[in-house]
Amino acid sequence: MPASVDRPAPLEALAAGVAATLRGADLDEGLGSLLAAGIAALDARSAMVSLQDPDRPAPELALTVGLDEAAQAAAVAAVADPSHPLTAAGRDRAESRAGATVGLPLIASRAGIEEPLGAIALTFASEADATAADPTFLQLVADVAALAVDRSRLAATAAERSEWFERLANTDPLTGLANQRTILRVLELELTRAGRQGGEVSVAVFDVDDFAATNEASGRDAGDDVLRSVAAVLAGSVRLVDTVARFGGDEFLLVAPGSAGATVTRRVLDGIADLPPIAGRTITITAGVARFPDDGTGVESLIAAAQAALDRARDERRGTVETTEAGS
Repeated sequence: MPASVDRPAPLEALAAGVAATLRGADLDEGLGSLLAAGIAALDARSAMVSLQDPDRPAPELALTVGLDEAAQAAAVAAVADPSHPLTAAGRDRAESRAGATVGLPLIASRAGIEEPLGAIALTFASEADATAADPTFLQLVADVAALAVDRSRLAATAAERSEWFERLANTDPLTGLANQRTILRVLELELTRAGRQGGEVSVAVFDVDDFAATNEASGRDAGDDVLRSVAAVLAGSVRLVDTVARFGGDEFLLVAPGSAGATVTRRVLDGIADLPPIAGRTITITAGVARFPDDGTGVESLIAAAQAALDRARDERRGTVETTEAGS
């Protein structure tokens, strides 16, 4: 059937679909543009796509073009039939036809290994129109659709990997808390904000009591369990505005905007007191608290003030909180 003046030529339609895909559009948008172009060029009535999620056993109908709401509901029921061209094409990885509908698999290939991604199906006004449809163009539409799906999944994988590396760069792998690099940056930002607004920032340094003895007597696994238990209490005791990090081997650091650092620190110690013993040893921690701007105006001076308060607490009575006020 010759193309009418109102219908784009097949090559123009395919070019439009490729352009939509390569513009980095949302997957649904890219596939929708491609299928709409294919429908217009081939004089089809509708199209649909099923996608195979690697984490799910069966493909799911993901997109339809040219169907109203009622027809979409009917399509969901229709593709549940294993003989439907959309379902059969995805399952058998081969073209499938039934009446006026043509189904084609979506396949990506890497290093000679084929990965099924799903299938597309176009429905025509009649079986004769389906038979007359250009098979080369149909395959091109399927190939570009597979490219769009594969490209979208690669982008999602790259984003997940980037997020994982970002999390790894900012997180202590043993405890799941922020690491030293991250907490120092947070403290720097909080001090800048507090200095600009005339506010306060509290810093607390925590030390696990007799941690070396626990490692020596019960092994590193027991020591790791202690650190994870302390970290869990810290994470559950601080406020949403606070940041807590593992700062060293058995040291943790709290950055608490405002003047409530000592209160939050005591709450942490109360939580630690409720922990069950590990390897037969009771867990206690000692803490020192300093405040900006009274005890220091920079990152290093403020941490040093909190560390000095911690040292006094360890000398006087472990398992307690000491503030810089006591040493003034």
